[in-house]
Amino acid sequence: MPEQLWLTEILNHLFGGTVISLLRTLHIEPHYPQAPITNAAAMQMLVFLFLVAVFAIVRSGLSVDKPGALQHIFEGAQGFIQQQSREIIGRHSEPFTPFLMALGLFILICNLIGMIPGFESPTGETASVPLGCAICAFVYYQTQGFRHAGIGYLKHFAGPMPILAPLMVPIELISHLARVLSLTIRLYANIFAGDMVTWVFFSLVPVGIPIAFLGLHLGVSILQTYIFVLLTTVYLQGAVADEH
Repeated sequence: MPEQLWLTEILNHLFGGTVISLLRTLHIEPHYPQAPITNAAAMQMLVFLFLVAVFAIVRSGLSVDKPGALQHIFEGAQGFIQQQSREIIGRHSEPFTPFLMALGLFILICNLIGMIPGFESPTGETASVPLGCAICAFVYYQTQGFRHAGIGYLKHFAGPMPILAPLMVPIELISHLARVLSLTIRLYANIFAGDMVTWVFFSLVPVGIPIAFLGLHLGVSILQTYIFVLLTTVYLQGAVADEH
């Protein structure tokens, strides 16, 4: 059985039986019945609850005259994503901002939580977490493509010339599925490597040098979040472009 974090042990003790019953109801047999909740699942749950709490605090303290520090931070982040979306997608990009904002915040906190002793970055602990984020982005931009162009969105996969459609359709399908793989591998590999390098140096030299690697890991976490959101925005632009 894999080593459990302290939070994972608590959750398995409190909710393990319920989770096993639910999984078996769905005809899913857990790999470790004594610990059905994994570290990655526990960390994602913690990140979700943290973001909900932060959103509630920001919402309760919203002010036009005297905005607080958290409100300034979130307004700045939203303004950055909204401006980037407008530059890439166009004037009709505002409806996509909430999804891109939520996706970016979730990935960022998942990346950074591993810097806290006693926790792990779920995006670097298992590839299934980045894969889940990539699938969410994939489903979202495909859905928006159909909402924008209706059934005519399928023309996007056929290419500009009908005679080439039999060749272009499989190429386009593979290309879109490769986006999921690309988003997953890029995020997982970078966060996994960052976590490993940081904690190896902490174990060898506990004072001084590891601080530089913590700073590097912080930069990588922010950069990978930005790249993930940027690529999702680019895919959205391709899905809702007027030429479809």
